[in-house]
Amino acid sequence: MRSTLLGMILMAGLYSVQSFAAGNGDRYVGAPFATRAPVIAQHGMAATMQPLASQIALDVLKKGGTAVDAAIAANAALGLMEPVSCGVGGDLFAIVWDPKTKHLYGYNGSGRAPKGRTLADLKRKLGGRNYMPAFGSLSVTVPGTVDGWYALHDKFGKLPMADLLAPATAYARDGFPVSQFISALWAANMEGLALSPEVEEFENAQKTYLVNGNAPAQGQIFKNPDLARTYQMLAQGGRDAFYKGQLAKTMDAYFRRIGGDLRAEDFAAHKGEWVDPISVNYRGYDVYELPPNSQGGAVLEMLKILEGYDLKKMGPGSADALHLLIEAKRLAYEDLAKYYGDPVFAQVPIKTLISADYAKQRRAQIRMDRANPSIGPGEAKLVKGDTTYLTVADKDGMMVSLIQSNYADLGSGLVADGLGFMFHDRGALFALDEKSPNVYAPGKRPFNTIIPAFVMKDGEPWMSFGLMGGDMQPQGHVQVLVNMIDFGMNVQEAGDFMRFRHVGGSEVTGQTARGVGLVQMESGISAPVRAELTKRGHQLIPGGGGFGGYNAIQWDKKNRAYWGATEMRKDGVAIGY
Repeated sequence: MRSTLLGMILMAGLYSVQSFAAGNGDRYVGAPFATRAPVIAQHGMAATMQPLASQIALDVLKKGGTAVDAAIAANAALGLMEPVSCGVGGDLFAIVWDPKTKHLYGYNGSGRAPKGRTLADLKRKLGGRNYMPAFGSLSVTVPGTVDGWYALHDKFGKLPMADLLAPATAYARDGFPVSQFISALWAANMEGLALSPEVEEFENAQKTYLVNGNAPAQGQIFKNPDLARTYQMLAQGGRDAFYKGQLAKTMDAYFRRIGGDLRAEDFAAHKGEWVDPISVNYRGYDVYELPPNSQGGAVLEMLKILEGYDLKKMGPGSADALHLLIEAKRLAYEDLAKYYGDPVFAQVPIKTLISADYAKQRRAQIRMDRANPSIGPGEAKLVKGDTTYLTVADKDGMMVSLIQSNYADLGSGLVADGLGFMFHDRGALFALDEKSPNVYAPGKRPFNTIIPAFVMKDGEPWMSFGLMGGDMQPQGHVQVLVNMIDFGMNVQEAGDFMRFRHVGGSEVTGQTARGVGLVQMESGISAPVRAELTKRGHQLIPGGGGFGGYNAIQWDKKNRAYWGATEMRKDGVAIGY
């Protein structure tokens, strides 16, 4: 599920990080390591991947805005400040806890393929290739972010949208200093996109994202006046400015000019949807994710498989615990590859996949002494019935878990004339096999990797969190939850603790598993544990990077305070008041 460009970046080591948890033999010893203490505050909290965006969110909260208001303002800022992950050219998913109704709401803001391009048309344009291109116009679906902002605001907002877009507009016009990790990824992305033969037009991207021919360096002031004008048009004209007004006309004209297939009618027809989150209970905690076309169900399936083992007794960082986490991941992802797609076009047996009975069947495929060499998907029956992640909580108890993405970092390589943002390449995740539930079709949503998460305990909110990074996301969610629920780590320790990333299994785009796959591991996993995992048949490789980006806000019911945490591997901060 990772793009070619993302693979290049991982190989370059730009996601590289060292974890420092102590290891001795095959058991973890000592207190969990954390890069910092959790941030604790009573009245509000924001955790994002860019410090200035977190500050904007906090400013909105202090002005009386809701958590949703603050999340929208922060997301708009991130589209400018972290364009390597997100922007108005991408999709958005969210889970919102509303303290007034005592209800958890889910929102799917993913866009659809062009209605005027059939599967036969697509295959003809691919010229015999049996996979979707990673970049260029064939990978672009309708961006759902702007519609998502306005849908969330209509339901939960308080301050005017013009006020929420104003801070990002000002920064786009006047400039901001680029942060460290983002600057490195920015340079790598622009270099990789420039080499891609799939990108039909690249001058607009260079004009937008380069300064004197170079990506902005750490600390360099970057301006995006085109994006400032786009935000002003949204502030004045609302969502229709993007989907039916001048912005839609500009995007239509651009795709016609470069030979792309998206048209004004595709933008006009777009609408996200409110969905019911799906959940399982894991050791007394109700974990919520969003249903397909999202991959959130894989988190829940993994947790139900792991529920049958005493991970606490095994200990964090132990060979036994890591072996089980890897095998549960492999099992769940084989099911993901076989069953997941747009539920409007395919029946996804999600209730079966996350059930206790199905978990028992899948658990039978696991042996403690070796990796199963022939894991495949189970027989699930239908039962009727890099990306940026941010989270915000307000003084009234509203909590927002929001994830928004261009998919392959900066995205498709395409920037419409004068608009200042890059279109995502989410369509790269379509399959071309007509037997797949994720096969391309006109007006269909592709499988989507981005997943916000939320946890409830005894009917009350416990934590809003997420961990971005393509196929790292479900396995990252599970690792964080196991760290907290099974191993007793706090919200910051759980994110800082060493991670693994398993790759090489079957994928929704049609690739089949390559043996037992490969396991990347951060350096905090001890040599004896690595040796034991290798003995059991796991194929370990150096942890070059790609271990995700984590933000979380936990609610301390007893003391009535928020605990915030953020990712040591990136540029973000959690701040409260």
